[in-house]
Amino acid sequence: MIRRLVLCWLLLCSSCAAFALTPEQARGIAVGDGDERIAALNRAAGEGAEGLEAFVQALLADEVKVAGEAVFIVQGDKAVDAASGAPATLPADADDVVNNNRVRGALQAALASLHLFSPDVAVRRAAVTELMGQSLDESQLVLLDKAVAAESDAALKDSLARMRAAILVASPDKARRLEAIAELARSGQGAVASLLQERLAPDAELDAQVRAALAGALAEVKSRLAWGERLGVLFTGASLGSILLLAALGLAITYGLMGVINMAHGELLMIGAYATYVVQNLFRQYLPGAFDWYIAAAIPASFLAAALVGAAMERSVIRWLYGRPLETLLATWGISLVLMQAVRSFFGAQNVPVENPAWLSGGVAVMGNLTLPWNRIAIIAFAALVLAAVALLIARTRLGLFVRGVTQNRRMAACVGVDTARVDTLAFALGAGLAGLGGCALSQVGNVGPDLGQGYIVDSFLVVVLGGVGQLAGTVYAALGLGVLNKFLEGWAGAVLAKIMVLVFIVVFIQKRPQGIFAMKGRSAEA
Repeated sequence: MIRRLVLCWLLLCSSCAAFALTPEQARGIAVGDGDERIAALNRAAGEGAEGLEAFVQALLADEVKVAGEAVFIVQGDKAVDAASGAPATLPADADDVVNNNRVRGALQAALASLHLFSPDVAVRRAAVTELMGQSLDESQLVLLDKAVAAESDAALKDSLARMRAAILVASPDKARRLEAIAELARSGQGAVASLLQERLAPDAELDAQVRAALAGALAEVKSRLAWGERLGVLFTGASLGSILLLAALGLAITYGLMGVINMAHGELLMIGAYATYVVQNLFRQYLPGAFDWYIAAAIPASFLAAALVGAAMERSVIRWLYGRPLETLLATWGISLVLMQAVRSFFGAQNVPVENPAWLSGGVAVMGNLTLPWNRIAIIAFAALVLAAVALLIARTRLGLFVRGVTQNRRMAACVGVDTARVDTLAFALGAGLAGLGGCALSQVGNVGPDLGQGYIVDSFLVVVLGGVGQLAGTVYAALGLGVLNKFLEGWAGAVLAKIMVLVFIVVFIQKRPQGIFAMKGRSAEA
């Protein structure tokens, strides 16, 4: 019995400790005009009053009432004293506490600021992000100073320091304004540039020295932002180039080996993307615990699915049309229509969703205005691995030796015993499988639908022709070069004009150098 009494006493003490606000603090936050309430709120937050978080949450939920000098938190038919947390009887004349938008914003900022001292770095990061979207003033400086002193994460500490400087830049103290401007000058965020631009307005800052410091800081921030934009263009160009490389690698093999103008190559990308979609659904249904690793199974599945379709195309249609480019073009175009309709009949005409694994979601912030998405970083790395594997296959394996021999001189290769028909099938299946890998990568950055491949078939041919038919090195240079050039021109002239300008460039280049960046070597080049 005594143990139960002691336990009840401890629980009662802990309940009261959770409401360590004084009655004056609770009434000051709940009653008065907006400025008085916000000032009382910030003082309580700066003093680290226990129970403030629960009280602020109750205010945001409109669960606080006032009767005379007493403040109550009311949940359902139960009421407790806002200061002590003790059960209370709600007077009949208790009035609701009404929060206008300004007070509600201050409450949200205070709630976020209280999370700045959480032991969980993710909670602190979320609090900093939320505070950046709030309108703060010097009343929050005490809390921010404490947070800066207590923060162990370098990036969060830097963000808090910039937030503090953004408040002080409007301080009446000139020395504090200059200190804040020096801190803000090290930023690379667009919001900081906008803030400095606002402070440069004629009626915002009158001191000549401070205005000069503002102009210098604004120039530094804009320079840093410009570098972020340039690096962003390079990254997006490299990302687009990697996608074009994956789309064009298989085409470089089939077109370079057989001279087949495969208009169904885009649909082979589509098949790889749909194979990824199917594997994703199988993992979601049968292996939900391993869903984040479905992409490891989707990569070989997309390769095999596209390779089997490619081998079937070569054995049934294409092998009868070698040396007849127009008929090959028309036949593969017809096959592309058949494949698209088959997909529409089986999966539907609408796009299907392919979800990124958790480890491919989000991105890494390199600069204030430059965040590199993990899925695009992974595509660049994946394209490099596929390229290395293809180069190793062509240069170091028996199949690669046969492919190179048939590419350079088909008749001589046949004379020394190479089964050129079998090599054609294997090479075409390899090229189709590489297109499937490209579709798997594309599924991670966009929608998957029956028309997926139509947006890449022309660009793939341009990459192959520009790089040099049958030349892997030329394909790499052309894909990355066209990707970066296209993104640079898009930012300068718009997407439509950029496409036109790229096409004009390629036409002019081919006129000057018909064999592409890298000319084919061997007897076929001399013919």
